[in-house]
Amino acid sequence: MTEQQLPSWADPSVSPADLDAQGVSRRGLLRRAGLFGAAFALGSAATPALAASRKRGPGGDDPHLAYLVGDHHVHSVYSHDAKYTFSQQARAAAKYGLDWMVFNEHSNFGHANFGAKLEHAEIVKARAENPRQLIFQGLEWYIPAAEHCTVFAAPGPHETDLLTQFELAYDGKLLGYTEGSAGAADTARNEAHAVKAIKWLAEQRRSGYVDDVLVIANHPLRLGIDSPHEMRNWRDAAPEVMIGMEGAPGAQGAALPGWRGATSIRGEYENKPSAQSWAGYPAEAYVTYGGFDWATATVGGLWDSMLAEGSLYSITTNSDNHRTVFDTWKNGDWPAGQNFDNTGKLPDPVNTDTPQPGSDFWPGEFSRTHVGVTRHGYRSVMAGLRAGRVWVDHGHLLDGLDVRVKRDCDSGRGVTLGGRLRVRKGEKLTLYVTVTSASRPNPQGILPELAHVDVIRGAVRGPVADRDGWRAPDTKVVQTRDVSGRKGTYTLRIPLTAGDESFYVRLRGSDGNRHGAGYLGAAIDPHGPIPHAPGDGDPWADTWFYSNPVFVDVTG
Repeated sequence: MTEQQLPSWADPSVSPADLDAQGVSRRGLLRRAGLFGAAFALGSAATPALAASRKRGPGGDDPHLAYLVGDHHVHSVYSHDAKYTFSQQARAAAKYGLDWMVFNEHSNFGHANFGAKLEHAEIVKARAENPRQLIFQGLEWYIPAAEHCTVFAAPGPHETDLLTQFELAYDGKLLGYTEGSAGAADTARNEAHAVKAIKWLAEQRRSGYVDDVLVIANHPLRLGIDSPHEMRNWRDAAPEVMIGMEGAPGAQGAALPGWRGATSIRGEYENKPSAQSWAGYPAEAYVTYGGFDWATATVGGLWDSMLAEGSLYSITTNSDNHRTVFDTWKNGDWPAGQNFDNTGKLPDPVNTDTPQPGSDFWPGEFSRTHVGVTRHGYRSVMAGLRAGRVWVDHGHLLDGLDVRVKRDCDSGRGVTLGGRLRVRKGEKLTLYVTVTSASRPNPQGILPELAHVDVIRGAVRGPVADRDGWRAPDTKVVQTRDVSGRKGTYTLRIPLTAGDESFYVRLRGSDGNRHGAGYLGAAIDPHGPIPHAPGDGDPWADTWFYSNPVFVDVTG
């Protein structure tokens, strides 16, 4: 594999004068974390003193982190409904500041039989052409009886074979295992096959056939066909592999005013319940809220109900790029006798100089997933995702976010996103939220300004009796901090007290442009994201960030 290079902002050989304002900002964050240079390139092996400082203390002491920005949901000419070459996507990702990306092509017989191997050669070429990017090969799996997932493996000799074996043996579309309606004859078999698929991937990881593999559910409430019990079953099958879901879908440009039509919704969440949908979801679950999926955006809703079991379930955001808004390229014409089924690859696109239909932004242009790592590399990104060291933003709302929960009697750094802190009942704690404001205009020419930070707290009650439950009645917004006008890097200190029950805290914030009472009422969420009017959803005017939780385990 081509030798990796550090991103420009992390490379000491790149002069600060050659970086833009956000690159300078990110380099400053890296320096403050003590990870600049060899410490980031080589990890703790090069810096024994730093490694020693990372040992967890009795109250919890997670390492300083650098955050790599990525997108796990990008399509190319190797997906039957997409358009762009690998080179086009990688160049766009570099332009918009991505450090890592996953090409997850749609499963399809043409892809399995022809495209996957051709795609791998393109992956190798793209890695060579873009040595500062971490480029993964993945698959968009059609889950039996449900929606889609990103599946991706660490680079290695079997990354393509793993994905192809998986596609042929477990893909719902290829097998005809799509039925998922309640009471249908094949639904139980199909749901069980999805669980079997995730366990198979976990076995390939345990056996060493691949160094690592991860699965993330895509656009979970777009069609309402991912039921709560299915999502729990996937997670419980192998939580080290099935790590979470898209908190916000791609297609964020779908409802730009005057672009796709009067019924358009951000994320292309334009569907109504069908026979395949889980009947327990309300009609309001089928649209996005501030661009985020209802499962994530509803405080006390489905995501919180899973977190309230005490198990980590991460969120991400991404482009799902197929066709970029206002782009002028169209699909090329097929040579006589060729199609996707017998080639596994679309013809390269052709520039028309006229805007073509599309709903998406380029990778990194609008949606970003930030993953906390202690060194640069493919396995580090995957380890950070698995550990839940993740926060997401839209519109480049923030340059940086660091979150720690620490006992007041401890002197260490505390526990960060995805982590667990053990405390005694009645102990005093502090939540430290360090924000670095946006340092440059975003790709739309707007200098984003964070208006508020919301602290969301929920009780941890353990496994649920009703695996189709989607409510966490003890989760609510417990504090909102107004940060309007604050610039640079600053830290919010929020007191917490350990009561009788274990709990978790997570964060959310926005530009303050659009908010209202949350779906479960103002007493739970007084200033949450709200749906936009159909056809009038300018995403740049309604941007949010969300973080993964930190768990606090209360002992006697």
